[in-house]
Amino acid sequence: QVQLVESGGGLVQAGGSLRLSCAASGSISSIVAMGWYRQAPGKQRLLVAEITRGGSTNYADSVKGRFTISRDNAKNTAYLQMNSLKPEDTAVYYCKGLLRSVADSAFHDYWGQGTQVTVSS
Repeated sequence: QVQLVESGGGLVQAGGSLRLSCAASGSISSIVAMGWYRQAPGKQRLLVAEITRGGSTNYADSVKGRFTISRDNAKNTAYLQMNSLKPEDTAVYYCKGLLRSVADSAFHDYWGQGTQVTVSS
């Protein structure tokens, strides 16, 4: 069984910072990439940032220069440092891992349960 658990969400004022963590656990064989997505009420879930095992990153235009994704491969954990937060960053943030379990030969997407980030103006 593979689990991804997010933490670090909360309420912050505009201009503030938060750091999200996503820990992958269970019978994991290999993690190719980890990413953060967000979904605001009534809107689609969209990519925020992603990082490969080798450290290559990709960001949504709306967060470039403000958010930084990183990962600790030894801990199977990804982080999202969010600075200069804006009210429009308010959403549920989900972690996704593209990984292979020890019981599987294929790679699949696994999702966390989400963590709420609310930015007040």
